[in-house]
Amino acid sequence: MGKICVFYLAIIALAMSCDTVPGQNKSQLEMSEQTKAEYAIAIHGGAGTILKENMTPEREMEYRQALKEALITGEAILQSGGTALEAVEKTIHVLEDSPLFNAGKGAVFNNEGQNELDASIMQGIDQNAGAAGGLRTVKNPISAAIAVMNHSEHVLLTGNGAERFARDQELETVDPEYFYTERRWEAMLRAIEEEKGVELSESDGLEGKKHGTVGCVALDQYGNIVAGTSTGGMTNKRYNRFGDVPIIGAGTYADNATCGVSCTGHGEYFIRYAVAHDVHARIKYLNQSLQEATDEVVHGTLVNKGGSGGLIAIDKYGNVSMPFNSRGMYRGYARPGEIYIAIYDDEKQP
Repeated sequence: MGKICVFYLAIIALAMSCDTVPGQNKSQLEMSEQTKAEYAIAIHGGAGTILKENMTPEREMEYRQALKEALITGEAILQSGGTALEAVEKTIHVLEDSPLFNAGKGAVFNNEGQNELDASIMQGIDQNAGAAGGLRTVKNPISAAIAVMNHSEHVLLTGNGAERFARDQELETVDPEYFYTERRWEAMLRAIEEEKGVELSESDGLEGKKHGTVGCVALDQYGNIVAGTSTGGMTNKRYNRFGDVPIIGAGTYADNATCGVSCTGHGEYFIRYAVAHDVHARIKYLNQSLQEATDEVVHGTLVNKGGSGGLIAIDKYGNVSMPFNSRGMYRGYARPGEIYIAIYDDEKQP
């Protein structure tokens, strides 16, 4: 009996002499010591070739004001005890209703001169999710995605079926003319000319034909994380193409145990490498911090494979990460007593 006691005491002493508990790395210890923020919200409005020299001061102010309005809308809901789901929906409504961003009112045109809108939502408490693709008359596609999640047995509805479902759910619909903006129409014509080999310069802050999405991730006072994304897709797209936005795990993912993610960029790459889910998986299985996981995916995987874009993410503690590998990304976040809005790649996150 005495030998057994000595043996166990030796084991305990050995464990206590180590810097970390076996099987637990430094990241795990850092995360376990963190204090959870009361709430947090992050947004993006697309990533791409966004250069200050191509942006008028007036247009830049419009973008910053729109991002601020969206953040204030979502933060007010979280501050008052509202849910992350409500905050994400109402915040994305602000971005969808603005002609500045490639979603809702500001959606780009496809090769046939039509608007095809996609959106997705995921809640971290149970991984329930919904998505809608190829919408042409639903004013706010993010609400269609939420309706799919909450009122159907499915995850993804597309085309005419998604339109009928939205009408059955009494969502607000509009004439397709509602989505027309001269700026997006000209962008489509530019894309057609570029296909013919005509060299054209960048115009007034346009993100480029492969980049344009809005998204929001929120952590509420109850510890629930929700992520949502909405887009008009790719300028001049053909054949009812879908990018990553309506595909859960590619453009959107959420898990209360790890993080919520919303992506923006060249969707085909985000689909191939399951970018949103990969961030979650790195935290869950590799015990990486949010910053480590997002940086490795955006600046590692995507760059190595030739993909451009970025993402926003919030972990269960309220930490925010917004990496991108393009020349800019419309982005911002808010936490208690803190708000940050940025556009260009030289605006560093605090």
